[in-house]
Amino acid sequence: LDALLAMDEGREDRQVGIVDACGNAAAFTGSLCHDWAGHITGENFSCQGNILVSRETVEALADTFRNTSGSLAHRLVKCLDAAQNAGGDRRGRQSAALRVVQKGASYGGYNDVKIDLRVDDHPDPIGELARLLELHELYFGETLVKVPADRETTLAVQRRLAELGYYGGEITGVYDDASKRAFFDYCGVENYEERICEGDFFDEKILNILLGKE
Repeated sequence: LDALLAMDEGREDRQVGIVDACGNAAAFTGSLCHDWAGHITGENFSCQGNILVSRETVEALADTFRNTSGSLAHRLVKCLDAAQNAGGDRRGRQSAALRVVQKGASYGGYNDVKIDLRVDDHPDPIGELARLLELHELYFGETLVKVPADRETTLAVQRRLAELGYYGGEITGVYDDASKRAFFDYCGVENYEERICEGDFFDEKILNILLGKE
């Protein structure tokens, strides 16, 4: 941080925060940033802002990060929501963004960008960002609960896939190759292919969507 600031003649107009791979954090708020401007750092986080209503905004960010659990993405959205409720930007609401990187965590594993969502202009940007995160996890999230393809479940799946035009075989309750192809085709069309389970199992969330339970 000292090296960056030393190279920047306009540093008093800047804010910067850094968190290293060991969770150490450092931040800087220049003296010419618009009030209210400031930052709070702690283990694994740096939060900062300018043109805020008050310091309570970054305090809410820090307190929420310390006291929430779950995925990093959900924790960050909760932090934004808490900061907004504590006052937020004194100009009002307009945009929100979320970016999470993790090695090889992109769709297909082609790069390190796990989540990259943004809302540029919306009356409730953080609420909209939370909605987009839910959709992102639906399409790209991991299977949390596997449901065995037993006879009763497979009967329901075959009937529903037949109604939707994916399955033309007999309704037997056996999760055979034809049934699997029909289910895979459904997942491919609906962009649920990341949630296709190996073996004779269904992703619980996708199963519930297919059967109209969600």
